[in-house]
Amino acid sequence: MPAKKKGSRKSGGRKYGQAASKRVESAMRRKKRGTLKSGRGGKGGTVKSRKQAIAIGLSEARKKGAKVPRKKAA
Repeated sequence: MPAKKKGSRKSGGRKYGQAASKRVESAMRRKKRGTLKSGRGGKGGTVKSRKQAIAIGLSEARKKGAKVPRKKAA
């Protein structure tokens, strides 16, 4: 079996798009500053969790139409 080359594949196999990572970065910065809020219209409490900040960033990216996989059905 031939050895696989690392990084030879183009963006076809990527799970998240570049726009999605920008949104997550932005959400993480807002979390750090203490301005990231949870809930509709930002009426919820201040986000403290790193995982929650990532989820909010991905959710925002999804709304803007970035390449983000669907949420798993609960």
